[in-house]
Order: sequence, then C-alpha cells, then structure tokens
Amino acid sequence: MISPELAARIRRLHFAEHWKVGTICSELSVHHDTVRRALTLERVSGTGVKSVRPTLLDAYKGFIQATLEAHPRLTAMRLFHMVKARGYVGGPLQVRRYVRTVRPTSRAEAFLRRSTLAGEEAQVDWGHFGTLPVGNTRRPLCCFVMVLGHSRALYARFFLDMTLESFLKGHVLAFQALGGVPRALLYDNLKSVVLERAGDAIRFHPRLLELAGHYHFAPKPCAPYRGNEKGKVERTIRYLRDSFFAARTFSGVDDLNAQAARWAAEVAHARQLPGDVTGRTVATALEEERPRLLPLPAHPFPTDVVRPVASGKTPYVRFDSNDYSIPHTLVKKPLTLVASETRVRVLDGSQEVASHPRCFEKGRTLEQPGHLAALADAKARAHELRGRDLLRASCQQAEGFLAALAQRDVSLSHHTAQLLKLLTLHGARALDEALAEALRKGAVSAPAVAHLLEQRARRQRQPPPLTVVLPDDPRIAASRTRPHSLADYDRLLNKDSADDDSTR
Repeated sequence: MISPELAARIRRLHFAEHWKVGTICSELSVHHDTVRRALTLERVSGTGVKSVRPTLLDAYKGFIQATLEAHPRLTAMRLFHMVKARGYVGGPLQVRRYVRTVRPTSRAEAFLRRSTLAGEEAQVDWGHFGTLPVGNTRRPLCCFVMVLGHSRALYARFFLDMTLESFLKGHVLAFQALGGVPRALLYDNLKSVVLERAGDAIRFHPRLLELAGHYHFAPKPCAPYRGNEKGKVERTIRYLRDSFFAARTFSGVDDLNAQAARWAAEVAHARQLPGDVTGRTVATALEEERPRLLPLPAHPFPTDVVRPVASGKTPYVRFDSNDYSIPHTLVKKPLTLVASETRVRVLDGSQEVASHPRCFEKGRTLEQPGHLAALADAKARAHELRGRDLLRASCQQAEGFLAALAQRDVSLSHHTAQLLKLLTLHGARALDEALAEALRKGAVSAPAVAHLLEQRARRQRQPPPLTVVLPDDPRIAASRTRPHSLADYDRLLNKDSADDDSTR
C-alpha cells in the first residue's frame, strides 16, 4: 500500500520536475514497481487510493437494497438464493459483504413504563423448571405464577403437568392465597387462554371464560410478540428461579410447594417494593391492596378433570397412562371419570363406583381388592356351571352321578370342584370308570370316587398323582383347563410297535 504522501511526491517529481523512474527510485529509496504504481493511479485522495472495478453483483445491488428496505431482517444467504434465481453467477461471499454495508440499521424500540392501580391487574404465566422423577417416570416440573401488578405480591405453585385443569387450579389457589381477585388478568397467548386470534378478534377458551365468570375478572391476552406487556411476571419467574429454585433440595412436589410458600412469605414478600422510594415492603403493599381486590365467591371454582370413559373387555379404565379398576358389572358401560391431584373417582351417573389414589407414574395398574374378589366370585360361579358341563362332556357316567348328588342334601358345587380335580389328576377314562363303580355301590360322593381311584392306582402300581401348586391370585386359581384325550398318542405308539415287528 502506497501512502498518499509518497504517491503525491513521486507524481510531482515525475510530471512536474520530469525525473526519470530510476532517479526517483534512487532518491526516495523505493522499488521501481512502487514508482510505476504511483504514476498509473487515476486520482489521489486524502482518504486513500482506490480503484473501482465492476463486479458480477452490480446489476443486482438495486434489487438487494429494495428487498432489504421491505424486509430488513432477511438473511444474506436468502438474498443470495434470490439473486441466484435471477441470473447471478457469483458466490455468496460477495453478497454477504455487500449486505453488511447496505442493511438498514435497527433502532431500539422505546416502551412506556406501565403503572397499575391497586387491585386492578395481575399477570399470569407458566415457568419451566426441568423434570422430576416420580417412580419409574420423569414428569415435567412446571410452575404456575401470578403476580399482582401494584404490590408485586406473588403466588407460585408447582405442578407435574401444564394441563388446563392445573392452570385453572393455580388461579383458584392464587386467589385464595392473595385474599381476593384482581379486576383483570394479563396472559400470554397460551392455548389454555386463547383458542384463536385474528388481530383484535379473540376466541377465549370456554373453561377460562367460566372461571372468569365465577370470579368476575376480565381476561386480557397481551399483543403477540409484546413480552414487555407482562414483564412483571417474567421478571418474577426469573427471580423465583434464581432466589428460590437454584440449588434447592426437596423430596417431592408437595415438599417443594411447601418450601415455595414459606419462601414467598419470608423472602419474596419481605423484600422492598421495587421502584418504591418510601421503603415499603411487598407485604405492606399487599395489605394496602387487598381491600381493592374483588371479594372471593362463596365456593371455589371446580377444577377436577371430568371426562367420559368406558372400559374394554377387562374391568379397567385408563387415565393418564395408568389403569384403574372398576366393578366387573360395568364393563363396556359409559362412565364418568373425575380426577383431582390426589384421587381418581369413577361415577356411574351420580353414584361413585370406584375410588383410587392418583398415580403420577406411567404404566401402572391400580386395583381395589373388592373389585377383584367380586370378579373372582362371579368367575367361580360361572366355572362351577362350566365344570358340570365339562364333567358331562368328559365322562358318560357324570350325568347320572350329578343327578344322584342333587337328590342328596350335599353341596353340589363342592363335590363338582373335587370331581374336576380328580379329572385333572387321573384322566377322563379312569374317572368315568370310578363314577360307574360308585353308582353301582351306592357311594355317591366325591370322596368315595377318590377312594376308588386310589384303589385302582394301587392295584396297577401307578405312582401317586402330583398336585399342581398355583399362586394365590384368584384370577389364576379360578381358571380351568380342559383335558384332552391321549388316544391319538396311543395309536401312534401301537403303529410304531407294529412297524418295528415288521422289519425284524
């Protein structure tokens, strides 16, 4: 690079004094290429020496400038693809350099400071605090936050989800904790608040409108992309994250909420009111604001989950990835499920038919012993009837034997159950012969048939039958299996023996 002073001196010596190039090189101790370069310059300016050369981007600079004026945030790569589609054959580097020089500079937007009258407004939002292990499951840990705009008093409640019911419950608990209801609540454009929005035309969620009608407040969603309108609640969430949640240990969500309530009373409300020059605390400002809040209604707004449910073939209804038992007589019948944070209830009309503790794990099955016992009893009665049919189908003498038992003053179900055990242990052929012999001797009872089978086994020197030990689960103990005839295997054995004799 030739300095402007050196270039001017070389040109003066050559053009005004008519020195030769070699003389100038010797006098100024510079290379002859430097002298020639200074002599070929078209102009010399005080800001530097520049030569303007045409580039491939020149034809598209006007288009780039016009596009950036309409879309100032458009990226250089997007502009490169746009000019490339219009015939530009150069690379993206030249586009990036040019965009850097002509992009309109953004101006910082100024906002008015929002002041709120006592009892006039509160701001509401969710805060995300990672996940929390619950048994075999990790649940999202979310915090519902409401802050009064005048006193900066806050209410924070942690939940294991961000459902509409948790959102509504957060409102109810916040109104109770703050001692009243502000006249307006300012929200972000949450799905729990706004279903549709087109400019100023807003369709609110019907459940939120029910809540607003119950507590007499006006819901106000802030304008899109205007986070400054609810800056108080956003700063409160950041304050909650830094001052309360950071490095805190807790055993569960209930313990965390108890600690949050103590922190709000002892720390958050004990601090000096932001922006106040008189030294008042947030707690003092809250006491002054409470008379300006709307009074609480006589009854809190119901926030339980209410939904229609129906079971499949098994007596269970599914809720939140878990199965809850119901009476077996209500299978496939439309029911109503009502779930709170602690209980899950199932209603048949207005009658409660099942109640379980709420489980926040996933993939669990919660059962009431009474539901299983009733199902087992019903299965036992059905098995008893099916057991008699099984005896009749397996043994020809079973019909006459059961008829003779019915004429006696004995428990038919008890004897049927014992005969089914004998059928399983000894087989249909042996039991049928024992039934016939018991009828001939007039010994019509299951113990008599068992005695005849034992005598027959001893005569044939057969090993004693083994009893199968099953678990105590009534669903397994009440199950029945039908024995099958082994005559096909006997025929196969006889055929193999005949083939062996023929080959000898």
